[in-house]
Amino acid sequence: MDPEARAKYLNSPETPLFDKGRSLYNLKPAREAAGKGGVLIVAEGYMDAIALSEAGFGAVVAPLGTAITEDQLRMMWRVAPEPVIALDGDRAGLRAAERLVDLALPLLEAGKSLRFAIMPEGMDPDDLIRARGRGAVESVLAAAVPLVDMLWRRETAGRVFDSPERKAGLDHALRQATGQITDASLRHHYDAALKEMRWQFFRKPRAAWSPGTRRKGGWRAEPVPFGQAGEVTQGARASVHVAGPEGAEDGLREAVILAVLLAHPGLVLPFEAALERLEPRDADHRAVRDAVLRHAGADDLRAAVAGEIGAAPLEKIEGQRHVAIQPAIRRPDGELARMCLAEEFAKLQARRGHDREVAEAMEDILSAADERLTHRLSDGARALDRAARGDDDDDRAEYETGANGARMRRDERGAFDDLLGGIDFGKAGRRGQ
Repeated sequence: MDPEARAKYLNSPETPLFDKGRSLYNLKPAREAAGKGGVLIVAEGYMDAIALSEAGFGAVVAPLGTAITEDQLRMMWRVAPEPVIALDGDRAGLRAAERLVDLALPLLEAGKSLRFAIMPEGMDPDDLIRARGRGAVESVLAAAVPLVDMLWRRETAGRVFDSPERKAGLDHALRQATGQITDASLRHHYDAALKEMRWQFFRKPRAAWSPGTRRKGGWRAEPVPFGQAGEVTQGARASVHVAGPEGAEDGLREAVILAVLLAHPGLVLPFEAALERLEPRDADHRAVRDAVLRHAGADDLRAAVAGEIGAAPLEKIEGQRHVAIQPAIRRPDGELARMCLAEEFAKLQARRGHDREVAEAMEDILSAADERLTHRLSDGARALDRAARGDDDDDRAEYETGANGARMRRDERGAFDDLLGGIDFGKAGRRGQ
């Protein structure tokens, strides 16, 4: 052996009599310690296992110089249902964790999983014990994270999700990973946990248009808290567009949207992106929106939401008269509900976009008024008018405007014309000529 070698130990070759992939260092003593209540710790190498054992951690095993194999993983689970993988705090340790995630996913069962404890950067368990003692190792082990957290970290660490394509790529990678889980119930819980992580991740502050800051050709982005009314200026928040009748109308539309989704939970995922951008101003509406997103896909969405935030906010929304009479809520018609949601979201988006244009234009007036302001205001007004009249391609395909200016569904108009055609206006019971 070279006295200048920096390795702590050198791996011996495998032989027909010594199969490293089917062996674990210190297995028998670790099984005895785990049977007495000790947490099974899995170190990367046997030198770390020796150091941990000497520091008082009896239930510790290690592979013999190789990556953990499927056979070794099954051996660990026969000792303890949830071993803690103690990883070195370097890139190699993280790569080992990422590989182990893929190995473990197809083998997971209810009650059998892994937790991951990452040592401080540049240290392994042996280094940490020598530098800081047993207590430091105990703190790292206590902070061990479940396998689902390691999966999320693997797919998101160091990456930027600033486009729909990148977000879709993340969703695809997560679905592929959880698709390896054979237990349907366990797979459902993993999908739910990852959905919650995704929700929290994309709820972080984002860049939004902020008044009073200029860039070449328009506004520049300033970070403001996502989900707050920071995109609208102080002047706009004080204006009639927010505080007056239109603001109240927003609340009515929000209530309809939430009630329809509760009545038709299968539509939450198709409208998920629009629901995330909803930004309710009412605290109860905001609580219901967040809970609906967290529990999307639940067998009983309303019960899941009520179980988290209580029934009172739901009853407040559903008890409003304009909500209760909505056909999309009263009828089990999924297509009618879909059309209702599309219309309500579109109208809310158009009106709030108009508010922002008005508010930002008012800020501009104070500094540099020009004809661009007129265009912005007129464009916003036209968009708002179109949304209020439902003037879009889908609407024109479904409705006609009569001579008196009233709008009527085409199928209803046809039925009405047939009815008029069948009426006999003659005095003798014959159809009028």
